[in-house]
Amino acid sequence: MWPTYLLLAVFVLTYIGMALGRMPGMRLDRTGIALLAVVCLLVSGLLEVDQAGQWIDLPTLVLLMGLMIISAQFAAAGAYDALARRLVNARLSSQALLGLTIATAALLSALLANDIIAFAMAPIIAEGTRQRGLDPRPFLIGLACACNTGSAATLIGNPQNILIGQAGQLDFWAFAAVCAVPALLATLVVWLVVGWVWRQTLAAEPSKPAESGVLLRANGFSTWQTSKGVVAVLALLALFTTSQAKEISALLVAAILLMSRVQASRDMLGAVDWHLLLLFACLFIVTGSLSLTGFDQQAMAWLLGSGWDLEQPWLLAPLMLAGSNSVGNVPLVILMLSVWPQASEQALYAMALLSTLAGNLLIVGSLANIIVVERAAQVGVTLSFRAHARCGIPVTLISMALALAWLHWVGGF
Repeated sequence: MWPTYLLLAVFVLTYIGMALGRMPGMRLDRTGIALLAVVCLLVSGLLEVDQAGQWIDLPTLVLLMGLMIISAQFAAAGAYDALARRLVNARLSSQALLGLTIATAALLSALLANDIIAFAMAPIIAEGTRQRGLDPRPFLIGLACACNTGSAATLIGNPQNILIGQAGQLDFWAFAAVCAVPALLATLVVWLVVGWVWRQTLAAEPSKPAESGVLLRANGFSTWQTSKGVVAVLALLALFTTSQAKEISALLVAAILLMSRVQASRDMLGAVDWHLLLLFACLFIVTGSLSLTGFDQQAMAWLLGSGWDLEQPWLLAPLMLAGSNSVGNVPLVILMLSVWPQASEQALYAMALLSTLAGNLLIVGSLANIIVVERAAQVGVTLSFRAHARCGIPVTLISMALALAWLHWVGGF
């Protein structure tokens, strides 16, 4: 019995590490913890290397890598920086600027990896709004929440959607037809809630009125390189309408972008979040090893026996809300797909949508939130847990309620 107990111990400790985000007393982050867990399983002899490799979902990792390279094209072209600078230079009221920031972040996050959007835009939004004499915090909260809500619209908006899409072999456009509307409604909720919670701050006259062209001038922007990125995204969307596998389509487009006389392939590949890919690979192995204990089947049997039918979105929602804000939505989704491989297409739609929207509740709910907080701190702007929660909690509860109503209305759920 000791192998079973050891496997369960490694699994439980790994997901405790996912919840904490680090190992107390050590400088181990989530990726390091997951890698350490895999090493323990291999060294103990419970797993063989070949066996562990079988649990890694390579098509998902390939798709995610391809999308990261495509997103890197825009970063290398200076497109994200230029767009963020145009936003903060816009001669708009504070409420209008907030709405434009939210809409822009949501749209970009639906087509590109939301974590990259958060990483690129957060410091510029923070500095630009501060130079205008505005409080950066509502704009940063709006940015973080919109990166999550916008990414819920498509299968390529965030890592958990990519995972779910690959696991269920979901059609890109069919997914968008179901999830785009609640994602749009959730984005509107972000603007209304953040605008209301911070209404007094946003109503205050800025101490430094914006003057066209004097704030945060864009440097290094390339129209040609940005155009290549736009064509690449359009080509990818076109390929998604064919029978070609999504990971092959993304890899093909990424490979074409790497063939550049200007952008070095080393720089483009250096922009890939290899730590995130390693985290995915390790979690695939850790959750896959759970099947050796039979615990995954027992857990699902217990849930079904208790009347907890996860095919029903309203029963799935509290699990997504609690899990996304404890272990994180990506580890949660990997675990769910491991113990619930028979989930229907409709349930996968609900899982993707609800796990993403649940990520807005607290800062720890999604990687995009954490990135915005950390990037803002680098330029001297502190976004506290409480400040985010004041908006995040109502945004999440309202948007998830709207999503559940939509899923019920479209039928089949």
